[in-house]
Amino acid sequence: MPLIALGLNHQTAPLALREKVALDAAALPAALLELSRLGGVQEAALLSTCNRTEIYAQVDEGHEAAVGLWLARHHGLEPGAIEGYLYRHEDAQAVRHLFRVATGLDSMILGEPQILGQVKDAWQAARDAHSLRNPLDRLFQQTFAVAKRVRTDTRVGAHPVSVAFAAVRLARQVFARLDEATVLLIGAGDTIELAARHLVDAKVKRLLVANRTLEHAQSLATRHGGVALPLSELARHLPEADIVISATASRLPVLEKSEVAAALKLRRHRPMFLLDLAVPRDIAADVADLADVYLYTVDDLEQVIEGNKASRREAAQQAEAIIDIQVEHYLAWWQAQGRQDALKRLRADGAMARDAALSKAQEQLAQGEDPSQVMQRLAHQLTNRLLHAPTAALRQAALDGDSELLRAAERLFQGDDDSEPAA
Repeated sequence: MPLIALGLNHQTAPLALREKVALDAAALPAALLELSRLGGVQEAALLSTCNRTEIYAQVDEGHEAAVGLWLARHHGLEPGAIEGYLYRHEDAQAVRHLFRVATGLDSMILGEPQILGQVKDAWQAARDAHSLRNPLDRLFQQTFAVAKRVRTDTRVGAHPVSVAFAAVRLARQVFARLDEATVLLIGAGDTIELAARHLVDAKVKRLLVANRTLEHAQSLATRHGGVALPLSELARHLPEADIVISATASRLPVLEKSEVAAALKLRRHRPMFLLDLAVPRDIAADVADLADVYLYTVDDLEQVIEGNKASRREAAQQAEAIIDIQVEHYLAWWQAQGRQDALKRLRADGAMARDAALSKAQEQLAQGEDPSQVMQRLAHQLTNRLLHAPTAALRQAALDGDSELLRAAERLFQGDDDSEPAA
């Protein structure tokens, strides 16, 4: 029963495709329910961030491809539209992939800290949807322990860098003097919160925060000395902004080309820097066609953060070594579970055979049959039922020349005359 990891990310798929398969928190429960009911899927979890959408699942043999087909169908896409962008990992490689994702080794920003929280959210959502069983649940819990150890024992998480940090760094490259700039933040989630902190550290002149829920905008603005706006007033205040950073969970753009064009006109075409950190995108793609607009998406941050990778590569090698060991530990546990499951099935089959034979013997005794004959038949039936399957398998092994199975049977059944039977 393979354990698989399947998905696409910033390394394999363009933003235009990633936003089509992105899932927000509100959509996760229904998606998990649908996925877990898919034939051959025993358990599943979904991870969706601005850089990746991934499925982790335990499936019946031969059902691996069905998960990729589901991902396309669920988003109204033809399978061919995503097939060339998907990566697939199985068993040990799937375990390693999740460990690398959670520790930030597979992130656009090497060692970035936000991904671990997003993996924890994915695990909690799967638990809430009852789409997890023991193997996958155990894998996620071990993942959190591995991530903690990597961050404790290596410097891969030193000087934490986030997408928000890279965004502010990019803004500083465009506007050398942030202390003379007005920045408009759209959203009130973790990414915007981090961006606000970095902007305050950069001594930005003025900070505006717009959000669909005004209370959330007010809370964030109060913490960072900004001004809160309802999203309904976004267009009216847009001309004030030199820099716009947006990261909401909206499925549709919150800024259209016409709104930005109107703002530029009121600004007398003073340039605007727009940075869209959302997937799906918050700012309509055709905004980039406007003169005096510099529009960047999350994929454009890669050049900004390239220098960060070099300083962390040595730490990443140490982290990979830790992950290799932890993959072996998880697989050893998983294989032991498989052996225990086989033992449980063996004992359950034996108990069923015992109960059936005992019930029949009790009926015969109740009908007045000779107890001695009933007991002899009971012993004979139990012996036949319990030994039929292994005897047939050993006979076939002898015919096939399967010496390994025959030797294992000898070790298994040679017994110890002095030992007591197991309770």
